[in-house]
Amino acid sequence: MRVLVLGGDGYLGWPTALHLSDSGHEIAVVDNFARRGYDTELGSQSLVPIEDLDVRVAAWQEVSGREITSYVGDLLDAEFVYSVVREFRPDTIVHFAEQRAAPYSMIDREHAVYTHHNNVIGNLNVMYAIAEIDPEIHLVKLGTMGEYGTPNIDIEEGWIEIEHNGRSDRMLYPKKPGSFYHLTKVHDSHNIEFGCRIWGMRATDLNQGVVYGQTTDQTTRDPRLATRLDYDSVFGTVLNRFIIQAVLGQPLTVYGKGGQTRGMLDIRDTVECLRLAVENPADRGEFRVFNQMTESYSVKQVAELVAETFPGPVQIDYLENPRWELEEHYYNVKHTGLVDLGLKPHLLSDTLIESLFPIVEENKHRVDNDLMFPKVKWASAKN
Repeated sequence: MRVLVLGGDGYLGWPTALHLSDSGHEIAVVDNFARRGYDTELGSQSLVPIEDLDVRVAAWQEVSGREITSYVGDLLDAEFVYSVVREFRPDTIVHFAEQRAAPYSMIDREHAVYTHHNNVIGNLNVMYAIAEIDPEIHLVKLGTMGEYGTPNIDIEEGWIEIEHNGRSDRMLYPKKPGSFYHLTKVHDSHNIEFGCRIWGMRATDLNQGVVYGQTTDQTTRDPRLATRLDYDSVFGTVLNRFIIQAVLGQPLTVYGKGGQTRGMLDIRDTVECLRLAVENPADRGEFRVFNQMTESYSVKQVAELVAETFPGPVQIDYLENPRWELEEHYYNVKHTGLVDLGLKPHLLSDTLIESLFPIVEENKHRVDNDLMFPKVKWASAKN
Protein backbone atom coordinates (compact mmCIF):
# COMPACT_ATOMS: atom_id res chain seq x y z
CA MET A 1 0.00 0.00 0.00
CA ARG A 2 1.21 3.52 -0.80
CA VAL A 3 0.95 5.78 2.28
CA LEU A 4 1.57 9.52 2.39
CA VAL A 5 2.41 10.73 5.92
CA LEU A 6 1.76 14.45 6.40
CA GLY A 7 3.87 15.90 9.21
CA GLY A 8 6.35 13.07 8.71
CA ASP A 9 9.20 14.91 10.45
CA GLY A 10 7.30 15.24 13.74
CA TYR A 11 7.23 13.43 17.08
CA LEU A 12 4.62 10.91 15.90
CA GLY A 13 4.79 11.32 12.14
CA TRP A 14 8.40 10.15 11.85
CA PRO A 15 8.10 6.90 13.88
CA THR A 16 4.77 6.18 12.17
CA ALA A 17 6.45 6.48 8.77
CA LEU A 18 9.17 4.06 9.92
CA HIS A 19 6.66 1.58 11.37
CA LEU A 20 4.58 1.56 8.20
CA SER A 21 7.69 1.25 6.03
CA ASP A 22 8.91 -1.64 8.17
CA SER A 23 5.50 -3.26 7.69
CA GLY A 24 6.06 -3.36 3.93
CA HIS A 25 4.26 -0.22 2.77
CA GLU A 26 5.64 2.34 0.30
CA ILE A 27 6.02 5.59 2.23
CA ALA A 28 6.37 9.27 1.43
CA VAL A 29 6.48 12.04 4.01
CA VAL A 30 5.56 15.72 3.79
CA ASP A 31 6.69 18.44 6.18
CA ASN A 32 7.34 22.19 6.28
CA PHE A 33 9.45 21.95 9.48
CA ALA A 34 7.13 24.29 11.38
CA ARG A 35 7.62 22.21 14.54
CA ARG A 36 11.36 22.88 14.43
CA GLY A 37 10.51 26.56 13.94
CA TYR A 38 8.47 26.59 17.16
CA ASP A 39 11.62 25.49 19.01
CA THR A 40 13.46 28.49 17.62
CA GLU A 41 10.57 30.80 18.55
CA LEU A 42 10.29 29.47 22.11
CA GLY A 43 14.00 28.94 22.76
CA SER A 44 13.41 25.24 23.42
CA GLN A 45 14.64 21.95 22.03
CA SER A 46 13.95 18.22 22.17
CA LEU A 47 15.58 16.59 25.18
CA VAL A 48 16.84 13.87 22.84
CA PRO A 49 18.86 15.25 19.90
CA ILE A 50 17.17 14.72 16.53
CA GLU A 51 18.62 14.74 13.02
CA ASP A 52 17.42 16.65 9.98
CA LEU A 53 14.87 14.86 7.81
CA ASP A 54 17.30 14.10 4.98
CA VAL A 55 19.71 12.45 7.46
CA ARG A 56 16.86 10.43 8.95
CA VAL A 57 15.65 9.22 5.55
CA ALA A 58 19.17 8.21 4.48
CA ALA A 59 19.78 6.43 7.80
CA TRP A 60 16.55 4.45 7.46
CA GLN A 61 17.48 3.29 3.97
CA GLU A 62 20.92 2.31 5.28
CA VAL A 63 19.63 0.18 8.18
CA SER A 64 16.47 -1.21 6.56
CA GLY A 65 17.06 -1.19 2.82
CA ARG A 66 13.75 0.63 2.42
CA GLU A 67 13.28 4.01 0.76
CA ILE A 68 11.14 6.85 2.08
CA THR A 69 10.34 9.68 -0.34
CA SER A 70 10.28 13.17 1.18
CA TYR A 71 8.48 16.32 0.06
CA VAL A 72 9.07 19.72 1.65
CA GLY A 73 6.13 22.11 1.53
CA ASP A 74 3.11 23.58 3.28
CA LEU A 75 -0.45 22.23 3.33
CA LEU A 76 -1.67 25.84 3.11
CA ASP A 77 -0.30 25.79 -0.46
CA ALA A 78 -3.10 23.93 -2.26
CA GLU A 79 -1.10 23.56 -5.47
CA PHE A 80 1.69 21.86 -3.55
CA VAL A 81 -0.77 19.48 -1.92
CA TYR A 82 -2.37 18.60 -5.25
CA SER A 83 1.01 18.06 -6.93
CA VAL A 84 2.22 15.67 -4.21
CA VAL A 85 -1.01 13.64 -4.33
CA ARG A 86 -0.84 13.43 -8.12
CA GLU A 87 2.85 12.45 -8.11
CA PHE A 88 2.91 9.93 -5.26
CA ARG A 89 -0.59 8.48 -5.88
CA PRO A 90 -1.26 7.36 -2.30
CA ASP A 91 -3.82 4.76 -1.28
CA THR A 92 -3.89 6.32 2.19
CA ILE A 93 -3.04 9.75 3.58
CA VAL A 94 -2.07 9.88 7.26
CA HIS A 95 -2.50 13.45 8.50
CA PHE A 96 -0.33 14.58 11.43
CA ALA A 97 0.60 17.98 9.99
CA GLU A 98 -0.99 20.43 12.41
CA GLN A 99 0.08 22.73 15.25
CA ARG A 100 -0.52 20.35 18.14
CA ALA A 101 -0.07 22.26 21.42
CA ALA A 102 -2.95 23.68 23.44
CA PRO A 103 -0.71 26.16 25.32
CA TYR A 104 0.77 27.44 22.04
CA SER A 105 -2.73 28.22 20.75
CA MET A 106 -3.52 30.12 23.96
CA ILE A 107 -0.48 32.43 24.03
CA ASP A 108 -2.35 35.34 22.42
CA ARG A 109 -4.60 36.33 19.50
CA GLU A 110 -1.82 35.84 16.93
CA HIS A 111 -1.11 32.26 18.01
CA ALA A 112 -4.82 31.39 18.22
CA VAL A 113 -5.45 32.70 14.70
CA TYR A 114 -2.34 30.98 13.34
CA THR A 115 -3.40 27.65 14.86
CA HIS A 116 -6.90 27.88 13.36
CA HIS A 117 -5.68 28.98 9.94
CA ASN A 118 -2.87 26.43 9.76
CA ASN A 119 -4.88 23.46 10.99
CA VAL A 120 -8.34 23.99 9.51
CA ILE A 121 -7.32 25.34 6.08
CA GLY A 122 -4.53 22.79 5.66
CA ASN A 123 -6.97 19.98 6.38
CA LEU A 124 -9.50 21.40 3.92
CA ASN A 125 -6.84 21.50 1.20
CA VAL A 126 -6.11 17.80 1.84
CA MET A 127 -9.81 16.97 1.69
CA TYR A 128 -10.27 18.76 -1.64
CA ALA A 129 -7.16 17.09 -3.09
CA ILE A 130 -8.68 13.70 -2.25
CA ALA A 131 -12.13 14.61 -3.58
CA GLU A 132 -10.83 16.05 -6.85
CA ILE A 133 -7.90 13.71 -7.61
CA ASP A 134 -8.78 10.30 -6.16
CA PRO A 135 -11.88 9.84 -3.97
CA GLU A 136 -10.75 6.28 -3.18
CA ILE A 137 -7.93 7.59 -0.95
CA HIS A 138 -8.47 6.74 2.71
CA LEU A 139 -7.83 9.71 5.00
CA VAL A 140 -6.50 8.76 8.44
CA LYS A 141 -6.63 11.94 10.51
CA LEU A 142 -5.06 12.48 13.91
CA GLY A 143 -7.66 14.01 16.19
CA THR A 144 -7.57 14.23 19.98
CA MET A 145 -9.50 13.03 22.99
CA GLY A 146 -9.49 16.71 23.96
CA GLU A 147 -12.28 17.29 21.43
CA TYR A 148 -14.73 15.73 23.88
CA GLY A 149 -13.63 17.68 26.94
CA THR A 150 -14.72 16.14 30.24
CA PRO A 151 -18.50 15.56 30.05
CA ASN A 152 -20.36 14.12 33.02
CA ILE A 153 -21.44 11.10 30.94
CA ASP A 154 -19.57 8.23 29.27
CA ILE A 155 -17.57 9.24 26.20
CA GLU A 156 -18.64 7.07 23.26
CA GLU A 157 -16.48 6.23 20.28
CA GLY A 158 -17.28 9.20 18.06
CA TRP A 159 -21.03 8.68 17.73
CA ILE A 160 -23.94 8.63 20.18
CA GLU A 161 -27.54 7.44 20.00
CA ILE A 162 -29.85 10.30 21.01
CA GLU A 163 -33.49 10.12 22.09
CA HIS A 164 -35.32 13.44 22.25
CA ASN A 165 -39.05 14.16 22.49
CA GLY A 166 -39.93 10.65 21.42
CA ARG A 167 -37.60 10.50 18.44
CA SER A 168 -34.07 9.03 18.07
CA ASP A 169 -31.04 9.56 15.87
CA ARG A 170 -27.35 8.63 15.62
CA MET A 171 -25.26 11.79 15.90
CA LEU A 172 -21.66 12.85 16.38
CA TYR A 173 -20.82 12.90 20.06
CA PRO A 174 -21.08 16.48 21.46
CA LYS A 175 -17.75 18.30 21.71
CA LYS A 176 -16.58 20.63 24.47
CA PRO A 177 -12.89 21.38 23.81
CA GLY A 178 -10.66 23.21 26.27
CA SER A 179 -8.38 25.30 24.03
CA PHE A 180 -8.28 26.98 20.63
CA TYR A 181 -6.06 24.11 19.45
CA HIS A 182 -8.64 21.52 20.49
CA LEU A 183 -11.31 23.60 18.74
CA THR A 184 -9.42 23.24 15.45
CA LYS A 185 -9.57 19.48 15.82
CA VAL A 186 -13.34 19.71 16.33
CA HIS A 187 -13.63 21.77 13.14
CA ASP A 188 -11.53 19.17 11.31
CA SER A 189 -13.77 16.33 12.50
CA HIS A 190 -16.91 18.14 11.42
CA ASN A 191 -15.41 19.05 8.04
CA ILE A 192 -14.27 15.49 7.39
CA GLU A 193 -17.63 14.00 8.41
CA PHE A 194 -19.26 16.49 6.03
CA GLY A 195 -16.89 15.35 3.24
CA CYS A 196 -17.78 11.71 3.89
CA ARG A 197 -21.47 12.54 3.82
CA ILE A 198 -21.55 14.66 0.63
CA TRP A 199 -18.54 13.40 -1.36
CA GLY A 200 -18.38 9.77 -0.26
CA MET A 201 -14.91 10.19 1.27
CA ARG A 202 -13.56 7.34 3.36
CA ALA A 203 -12.03 8.58 6.62
CA THR A 204 -10.82 7.41 10.01
CA ASP A 205 -10.65 10.00 12.79
CA LEU A 206 -8.26 8.94 15.57
CA ASN A 207 -9.17 10.72 18.78
CA GLN A 208 -5.85 10.21 20.46
CA GLY A 209 -5.01 10.50 24.14
CA VAL A 210 -1.74 11.77 25.61
CA VAL A 211 1.19 9.89 24.06
CA TYR A 212 4.24 8.98 26.11
CA GLY A 213 7.52 7.31 25.26
CA GLN A 214 10.28 8.08 22.79
CA THR A 215 11.35 4.74 21.30
CA THR A 216 9.82 2.25 18.88
CA ASP A 217 11.21 -0.96 17.41
CA GLN A 218 12.39 1.07 14.41
CA THR A 219 13.86 4.19 16.06
CA THR A 220 16.13 2.09 18.28
CA ARG A 221 18.01 0.68 15.30
CA ASP A 222 20.18 3.78 14.89
CA PRO A 223 20.58 7.00 16.95
CA ARG A 224 19.96 9.01 13.77
CA LEU A 225 16.38 7.65 13.70
CA ALA A 226 15.42 9.12 17.10
CA THR A 227 12.23 11.10 17.46
CA ARG A 228 11.53 14.05 19.77
CA LEU A 229 11.08 14.14 23.52
CA ASP A 230 9.49 17.46 24.53
CA TYR A 231 9.45 18.66 28.12
CA ASP A 232 8.83 22.44 27.93
CA SER A 233 5.60 23.93 29.28
CA VAL A 234 4.19 24.58 25.80
CA PHE A 235 4.79 21.32 23.88
CA GLY A 236 5.88 18.94 26.62
CA THR A 237 3.55 16.55 28.46
CA VAL A 238 3.04 16.48 32.21
CA LEU A 239 4.52 12.97 32.31
CA ASN A 240 7.75 14.09 30.64
CA ARG A 241 8.01 16.96 33.11
CA PHE A 242 7.52 14.64 36.07
CA ILE A 243 10.14 12.18 34.83
CA ILE A 244 12.73 14.92 34.33
CA GLN A 245 11.97 16.42 37.74
CA ALA A 246 12.39 13.01 39.36
CA VAL A 247 15.70 12.35 37.63
CA LEU A 248 16.99 15.82 38.60
CA GLY A 249 15.88 15.37 42.21
CA GLN A 250 13.25 18.13 41.99
CA PRO A 251 9.66 18.06 43.33
CA LEU A 252 7.00 16.92 40.83
CA THR A 253 4.81 19.96 40.11
CA VAL A 254 1.10 19.11 39.94
CA TYR A 255 -1.21 21.90 38.73
CA GLY A 256 -4.21 22.41 40.99
CA LYS A 257 -5.61 19.37 42.81
CA GLY A 258 -4.31 16.93 40.20
CA GLY A 259 -7.72 15.40 39.53
CA GLN A 260 -7.57 16.17 35.80
CA THR A 261 -7.95 12.76 34.12
CA ARG A 262 -6.89 11.92 30.58
CA GLY A 263 -6.52 8.91 28.30
CA MET A 264 -2.93 7.86 27.57
CA LEU A 265 -0.98 5.46 25.37
CA ASP A 266 2.56 4.39 24.59
CA ILE A 267 4.16 5.66 21.37
CA ARG A 268 4.58 2.03 20.27
CA ASP A 269 0.81 1.63 20.54
CA THR A 270 0.30 4.86 18.58
CA VAL A 271 2.25 3.64 15.56
CA GLU A 272 0.53 0.27 15.74
CA CYS A 273 -2.88 1.96 15.87
CA LEU A 274 -1.95 3.81 12.69
CA ARG A 275 -0.93 0.58 10.99
CA LEU A 276 -4.20 -1.08 11.98
CA ALA A 277 -6.21 1.88 10.68
CA VAL A 278 -4.26 1.98 7.41
CA GLU A 279 -4.52 -1.75 6.73
CA ASN A 280 -8.24 -1.88 7.61
CA PRO A 281 -9.64 1.17 5.77
CA ALA A 282 -13.02 2.79 6.27
CA ASP A 283 -15.69 2.21 3.64
CA ARG A 284 -16.62 4.83 1.05
CA GLY A 285 -18.85 7.41 2.71
CA GLU A 286 -17.88 6.23 6.21
CA PHE A 287 -16.64 8.61 8.90
CA ARG A 288 -15.10 6.12 11.32
CA VAL A 289 -13.94 7.23 14.77
CA PHE A 290 -11.55 5.40 17.08
CA ASN A 291 -10.76 6.62 20.58
CA GLN A 292 -7.04 5.96 20.58
CA MET A 293 -6.03 5.34 24.20
CA THR A 294 -5.18 2.36 26.37
CA GLU A 295 -5.23 3.61 29.99
CA SER A 296 -6.52 6.66 31.86
CA TYR A 297 -4.82 8.45 34.74
CA SER A 298 -5.33 11.62 36.71
CA VAL A 299 -2.37 14.01 36.93
CA LYS A 300 -2.07 13.11 40.62
CA GLN A 301 -2.00 9.39 39.75
CA VAL A 302 0.72 10.00 37.14
CA ALA A 303 2.81 11.83 39.72
CA GLU A 304 2.31 9.04 42.23
CA LEU A 305 3.23 6.39 39.64
CA VAL A 306 6.43 8.23 38.74
CA ALA A 307 7.29 8.55 42.44
CA GLU A 308 6.55 4.87 43.03
CA THR A 309 8.60 3.53 40.10
CA PHE A 310 11.57 5.92 40.29
CA PRO A 311 14.54 4.36 42.17
CA GLY A 312 14.97 7.23 44.61
CA PRO A 313 13.12 9.70 46.83
CA VAL A 314 10.50 11.88 45.10
CA GLN A 315 8.48 14.82 46.48
CA ILE A 316 5.16 16.03 44.98
CA ASP A 317 4.22 19.74 45.11
CA TYR A 318 0.87 21.29 44.15
CA LEU A 319 0.84 24.62 42.24
CA GLU A 320 -1.82 27.02 40.96
CA ASN A 321 -3.34 25.68 37.74
CA PRO A 322 -2.63 28.02 34.77
CA ARG A 323 -5.28 26.29 32.62
CA TRP A 324 -9.04 26.71 32.57
CA GLU A 325 -10.25 23.16 33.22
CA LEU A 326 -12.23 21.06 35.68
CA GLU A 327 -9.74 19.77 38.22
CA GLU A 328 -11.97 16.91 39.37
CA HIS A 329 -14.45 15.25 37.02
CA TYR A 330 -16.05 12.05 35.75
CA TYR A 331 -14.08 10.35 32.97
CA ASN A 332 -15.06 7.08 31.32
CA VAL A 333 -14.09 6.53 27.68
CA LYS A 334 -15.19 3.73 25.35
CA HIS A 335 -12.21 2.57 23.28
CA THR A 336 -12.86 -0.85 21.78
CA GLY A 337 -12.42 -0.23 18.03
CA LEU A 338 -8.65 -0.58 17.80
CA VAL A 339 -8.54 -3.41 20.34
CA ASP A 340 -11.05 -5.27 18.16
CA LEU A 341 -8.63 -4.82 15.23
CA GLY A 342 -5.84 -6.46 17.26
CA LEU A 343 -4.12 -3.78 19.36
CA LYS A 344 -2.18 -5.26 22.32
CA PRO A 345 -1.37 -2.32 24.61
CA HIS A 346 1.81 -1.57 26.54
CA LEU A 347 1.50 -0.30 30.13
CA LEU A 348 2.81 3.02 31.43
CA SER A 349 4.39 1.46 34.53
CA ASP A 350 6.53 -0.81 32.33
CA THR A 351 7.55 1.94 29.90
CA LEU A 352 8.75 4.22 32.72
CA ILE A 353 11.21 1.62 33.96
CA GLU A 354 12.19 0.14 30.59
CA SER A 355 13.03 3.32 28.71
CA LEU A 356 11.89 6.72 29.94
CA PHE A 357 13.97 7.02 33.12
CA PRO A 358 17.17 5.82 31.33
CA ILE A 359 16.60 8.16 28.35
CA VAL A 360 16.15 11.19 30.59
CA GLU A 361 19.16 10.22 32.72
CA GLU A 362 21.30 10.01 29.57
CA ASN A 363 20.19 13.46 28.36
CA LYS A 364 19.63 15.36 31.61
CA HIS A 365 22.50 17.75 30.79
CA ARG A 366 20.27 19.19 28.04
CA VAL A 367 17.46 20.23 30.42
CA ASP A 368 16.63 23.94 30.72
CA ASN A 369 14.69 24.26 33.98
CA ASP A 370 13.16 27.60 33.03
CA LEU A 371 11.27 25.97 30.14
CA MET A 372 9.29 23.63 32.41
CA PHE A 373 7.31 26.23 34.35
CA PRO A 374 4.07 27.56 32.82
CA LYS A 375 4.03 31.02 31.28
CA VAL A 376 0.75 30.77 29.34
CA LYS A 377 -2.49 31.35 31.28
CA TRP A 378 -5.86 30.51 29.71
CA ALA A 379 -7.59 33.46 31.44
CA SER A 380 -5.09 36.09 30.28
CA ALA A 381 -7.42 37.45 27.56
CA LYS A 382 -9.95 38.42 30.25
CA ASN A 383 -7.43 40.25 32.46
